Amino acid sequence: MPRKIAAGNWKMNGTASDLGEILALVTDHPDPNVDVVICPPATLVSSLAQMDGPVQTGGQDCHAAVSGAHTGDISATMLAAAGASHVIVGHSERRTDHGETDALIASKSKAAYDAGLVAIICIGETLEEREAGTTLDVLDVQLDGSIPDTAHAAYTVIAYEPVWAIGTGKVPTTDQIAEVHAHIRAKLAGRFADGAEFSLLYGGSVKGSNAAEIFEVPHVDGALVGGASLKAADFSPIVSALENA
Repeated sequence: MPRKIAAGNWKMNGTASDLGEILALVTDHPDPNVDVVICPPATLVSSLAQMDGPVQTGGQDCHAAVSGAHTGDISATMLAAAGASHVIVGHSERRTDHGETDALIASKSKAAYDAGLVAIICIGETLEEREAGTTLDVLDVQLDGSIPDTAHAAYTVIAYEPVWAIGTGKVPTTDQIAEVHAHIRAKLAGRFADGAEFSLLYGGSVKGSNAAEIFEVPHVDGALVGGASLKAADFSPIVSALENA
């Protein structure tokens, strides 16, 4: 069975003073029956990894190379050495703001595997693509190009994040989420022997008030959460909803 995962992406938010939110989260969930992963800014990865408790640490991005003349970048090997267990690759903000291609994301995923990290590979359509009725076609291209042939369920997670729902408060209907996640599951099952075991996360304005309904959707194994992961009071209900799903 796919592992249930509640992952939080802090994006470009947080300093050391905000790590107290992790302590509060651990107090609420001292022994969660799901994987809880927080992806803070790179400046906090080492500090978070050294904290006691069940919360796992992830990076928000990695370079495809192990090392080299890449000012400002961080490698998967560095993240692993700092104590990370996961890394997000292909987030729509990276695809849009930095022009990242599917091929580059696949290379980053391979680098994550080589470093012993779980790659959380993000895919998602824009509002224009949704309204044009090309959502599944767009996702097929991203799935084909972003996931390496060497992917395995043990170290690959797929996060579906409709770009138009990220941070907007807009959420697809449960029928729309169900259609996409069923499609992704079938696509993975047709390509990989363990395709039925990949964890599939939904992301896009997930909050405590809608998490339980989203987690009832077939093939939704958890969530990749943005703003609501910054405060334990907001993220904890999401974790609870997943534990009870």
